[in-house]
Amino acid sequence: MSHAPAHHGHPTEPQDDAGPRRSWALLGVTLAAQILVVLDISVVNTALPRIGQSLHLAGGDLQWLVTAYLMMSGGGLLLGGRISDLLSRRGVFLTGLGLFTVASLVSGFSETGTQLVVARAVQGLSAALLTPSALSLITTTYSGAQRRAALALWGAVGSLGVAAGVLVGGAITTWSSWQFIFWVNAPIGLVAFVVGRRVIAREHTTVPARSAFDVPGAMTVIAGLATLVYTLGETATYGWWSVRTIVGLGASAVLLITFLKVEQRAARPLFPPHVWKLRSLVSGTTVMLGVTGILVGTVFLASIFMQTVMGFSALTTGLAFLPFAFAITAGTIVARHLLGHATPRAIAAAGLVLTAGAAVLLSTAPDGARYAADLLPGLVGLGLGVGMVFVPVSVTSMSGIPDSHAGVASGFLMTGHEIGAALGVAVLSAVASSAGSLATHDGAVHGFSRGLLAAAVIAGVVAVFALVRMPATRGAAGAGMHMHH
Repeated sequence: MSHAPAHHGHPTEPQDDAGPRRSWALLGVTLAAQILVVLDISVVNTALPRIGQSLHLAGGDLQWLVTAYLMMSGGGLLLGGRISDLLSRRGVFLTGLGLFTVASLVSGFSETGTQLVVARAVQGLSAALLTPSALSLITTTYSGAQRRAALALWGAVGSLGVAAGVLVGGAITTWSSWQFIFWVNAPIGLVAFVVGRRVIAREHTTVPARSAFDVPGAMTVIAGLATLVYTLGETATYGWWSVRTIVGLGASAVLLITFLKVEQRAARPLFPPHVWKLRSLVSGTTVMLGVTGILVGTVFLASIFMQTVMGFSALTTGLAFLPFAFAITAGTIVARHLLGHATPRAIAAAGLVLTAGAAVLLSTAPDGARYAADLLPGLVGLGLGVGMVFVPVSVTSMSGIPDSHAGVASGFLMTGHEIGAALGVAVLSAVASSAGSLATHDGAVHGFSRGLLAAAVIAGVVAVFALVRMPATRGAAGAGMHMHH
């Protein structure tokens, strides 16, 4: 995205190597920060039993350690994106990174469940600042082939981090204490902060009026999305048709409708209405939501199956996901290569069809399942498919976004990622739980099968959507589109 034309709403450069070459140092810093954010979605999963014992948490309270993070990051991303558009992207990125690093240290030192949940919520809020500012820094710094390569890597990190988190969490929990799951973020965050201060160029920005931030819009969207994530998290305990769930979903719907009404009347809306007309961004975010849900939900169910049915330890479970992570990497490489030869919609749809087939294969895992024969082929196929989807989505969604809206567009795309993660666990675990308690051997066997069949159906529906709605031209990965302010 070349800077001058983007600011005036003209098309960005065609799919070539136009634009100056930039150092990859900024990409390295932003990807390091995003790895921390994505890892923290799943790294806690394998350590939950150990944390529960250490802090004397009831079984139903454990999910709050995951939900608090997703609630705040998913709810706050649009505001984080708006802040990074209005203020210095460098300043917002470094503030988010610093806050995330400190919150990680505090999480490790928590002595009660309440302290840890609050610290996780602050981590989530920091991620809401960090992620959109990092992605907008990438899209406004790089152009041409460099930009496509950078966005493809961003997509790979988004999917790989979730799978790698299970391995990292299992290894640290086994070899050390659960506290190190959080403390390990500190040195990485500190190095990224120091390097970021050196390599990210300072921007000259004027301080905007408070009305430019659209505080009423921000409060209603954060409340609406947080209520949605909270309610979805509670379905595992109370069920989908309980009064608690129905009231929660109703309250979330009211808040989100209120947000849309507020945006229509706001002089400087948090989410400009014309952004909805950017087909590549809206379709990409929808596919991002679906594929992240399948990925995170499958990781959740497969880790339960491995530990409850197959008797794997936390570390063995983490290692069992290693081929899955490698397959995701291979899928992103395949998709990156195919972008020059096929349309983004065709690549994403092919990846989703592969994902659906692999989910059906996994659903056939029997009671006496063996890893190599019954799980490995399906996990590898699913990893390849998911990896193939993330790249075209990440590359095409941010095409044609002017610099002035790069933050809010980044926030919109990554909201799909976070809400998808929460939805995936809630929906697939609810479907799985309809076959019995996932804490029992028989319930885990039948629940895994039912949950993976649901994942296959979702993958099929999203594949059709991708074919119909995603960009139909190869040039969409690099070409821009008009966007008026």
